[in-house]
Amino acid sequence: MPLYSYRCETCGHGFETLVRSGETASCPSCGSADLSRQLSNVAPEGKSGAIVQSARRQAAKEGHFSNYSRSERPRGQG
Repeated sequence: MPLYSYRCETCGHGFETLVRSGETASCPSCGSADLSRQLSNVAPEGKSGAIVQSARRQAAKEGHFSNYSRSERPRGQG
């Protein structure tokens, strides 16, 4: 499912949502389907690895390892 950015033409609310094929998005603020799709920001090339590593370090500090694959988890962590 792709993540799309929209702007509601009725109330002006901007939001992102996952859209399945065959579905039509609606504004979470007013419920209108009168939306314009916006250009989405993407992670800068070469920086996504650093973002993932930063998120993993924070998760490890908090004691959860769900974002690690089994082979990357410390021994005894599921």
